[in-house]
Amino acid sequence: MKIARFSHDDAILFGIVDESDLVVLTGDPLYAGYETTGDRVPIADAVILAPVIPRSKIVCVGKNYHDHAAEMGGEAPQEPLLFLKPNTSVIGPGDAIVRPAISEQTEFEGELAVVIGRVAKNVSAENALDHVLGYTIANDVTARDLQRKDGQWTRAKGFDTFCPLGPTINTDFDPSTATIETRVNGEVKQRAPLSDMIHSVADIIEHASAVFTLLPGDVILTGTPAGVGAFNAGDTVEVEISGLGILRNAVRDASPAS
Repeated sequence: MKIARFSHDDAILFGIVDESDLVVLTGDPLYAGYETTGDRVPIADAVILAPVIPRSKIVCVGKNYHDHAAEMGGEAPQEPLLFLKPNTSVIGPGDAIVRPAISEQTEFEGELAVVIGRVAKNVSAENALDHVLGYTIANDVTARDLQRKDGQWTRAKGFDTFCPLGPTINTDFDPSTATIETRVNGEVKQRAPLSDMIHSVADIIEHASAVFTLLPGDVILTGTPAGVGAFNAGDTVEVEISGLGILRNAVRDASPAS
C-alpha cells in the first residue's frame, strides 16, 4: 500500500494510491489508521506533499556504504554513525532545494528513508521492523564545504530544504530487492542495490532506539552510496528507488538578503 500526503481544495489530506486516484483517509494514518471517507481525488488534481513531517526528529546514518566511506576518505564505522537533521529541513516532491549563499559546494545524497510507525525504545533488531510504518525516498542535501569547515555536521546538513522526502510511503516495501539511483539533469550519478548497506534497517533501529526514543512520524535516513557530488541552481535532482518511485526537486540559489 502506498500512502500519499497531498493538498486539494485548500485542505491537506492523506490518501491511499489506487492507480490514478487517491482514496481519501479520515486522517493521518499514523494516528487514525486506514479508515477511508469514501471520497476519491484524481492524482492529477492533487499536489503531492512530503509524505510525513517528523513530529520529533530525522535520524541519519553516515557512511553506511563501504564505497561512500572510501570516497569520503575514511573507513566505514563499526556501528551506525548517527546524526540529526531538523524537521524544518523537510520539503516535498517538486519543491525547490535552496542553495545557501554561504556554501559554494552543495551536494546531493540519495537515500532510503524509513518512517517510524510505533514508539520504539531499546528495541531489538529482531523486533525492529514491527515499529516501521513504511519507506520513502530522501535526499540528504549537504553543504560539503561547511561540513569540512565546521568539523561536525549540524549546520551543513540542517538548512531549510535540505531534506526532500517523497513521493509516498510504501508500507509493503522490501529493501533487500531494490536499487537506488540518483540523477542530475538526467545523468546518473549514484547507483547501488540497497543490499549494499553495511548496517541494515533493523540494526539501525536497534542502535538508534538505544540512544533516544523513536516516535511515530520520526524518519530515519539510512545512508548514501558512492557518487555524491555538487549541483547548481537550475539543476534538477532525481532520486529513484525501485518500488518507491522518483523524488524530483529543482535547485535554486537563495534570494539575496533584504
